Amino acid sequence: MVHYCVTNMPGAVGRTSTYALTDVTLPCVLQLAKKGLEKAVAESAALVARRERVPGQGDQPAVAETFGLECVPV
Repeated sequence: MVHYCVTNMPGAVGRTSTYALTDVTLPCVLQLAKKGLEKAVAESAALVARRERVPGQGDQPAVAETFGLECVPV
């Protein structure tokens, strides 16, 4: 299970914050549901790491080297 925390999310405007976060994350969730995990991940440039491996696209090989992780094809 992955947990996500934003320490500066304003408690005074919780409803607005929830809508803002949902507007950003819902399209990703819908793509996961529509395409399945493997296809959605393969088509995404946003993936940084998965299962302690870094997909080898863009500047990711440098990320893998920095953190001592394996760089693998998507």
